[in-house]
Amino acid sequence: MIEATARSSGFAARYRAVVAERGRLCAGIDPHAALLEQWGLPVTVDGLRAFADACVEGLGPTAAVIKPQVAFFEVFGAAGFAVLEDVIAGCREAGAVVLADAKRGDIGSTMAAYTAAWLNDASPLCSDAVTLSPYLGFGSLEPAVHKARTTARGVFALARTSNPEGGSVQTADAGGRTVGQSIVDAAAEVNADGSGTVGVVVGATREHGLDLSRLAGPVLSPGLGAQGATAADLARIFDGSDPSWLLPAASRSILRAGPDPAALATAASATRDEVEAALR
Repeated sequence: MIEATARSSGFAARYRAVVAERGRLCAGIDPHAALLEQWGLPVTVDGLRAFADACVEGLGPTAAVIKPQVAFFEVFGAAGFAVLEDVIAGCREAGAVVLADAKRGDIGSTMAAYTAAWLNDASPLCSDAVTLSPYLGFGSLEPAVHKARTTARGVFALARTSNPEGGSVQTADAGGRTVGQSIVDAAAEVNADGSGTVGVVVGATREHGLDLSRLAGPVLSPGLGAQGATAADLARIFDGSDPSWLLPAASRSILRAGPDPAALATAASATRDEVEAALR
């Protein structure tokens, strides 16, 4: 498996191995109520499990990275988390890198507990990477960064998100650079060892204004498909960045092809092919 061959070389090696094998695409698993209903499923734990099983079967062997949105499982309580545990395990077994979209961020022992939940082998929620919010200070993420670095996992820090509300914070001045740029720069310092431990989240739906040239880590770029960004937009918005690190993410535009797992796989493959053609 990819993890077995690349684990000792850091997250960068794991990321590059799976992208070389499967192409640049992060497929989201977002089982929100409207999609369950669109698939003809009840908005219950049983419906959630049927949705999740189809996604694991169709996307797990196809996409390089799978990104389950934790909130849509959490809404069902403990039973929802049990389904999420199976999604994580199933997609990892199918060879995908699993990025838990949890957006956790806190200080001290609380951040250490989040780290144990999402990045510790002993946890049933253990994933290959997790999204984090650095807006209590990038240094508050240290427990997760340290754990990720020592286990060849990754973390993705929110830098310039696609939601309009984020702009007032992320573009604010932080000593002559934007707050978002300060997150990128802090991530680059961690990645100077070549590990690629810290990726950043930068939306694909508009110009981001960031200098990503020193990052040396993956750039998760949500917004492809249903949010309006196209594959052609990626080359323009991320012009000047190393395209090998770019990881475009699509969720609803792929999930609408369900509930047939084969149709999900076809939709993911088509999206990946569009991305690869645009980023050549």
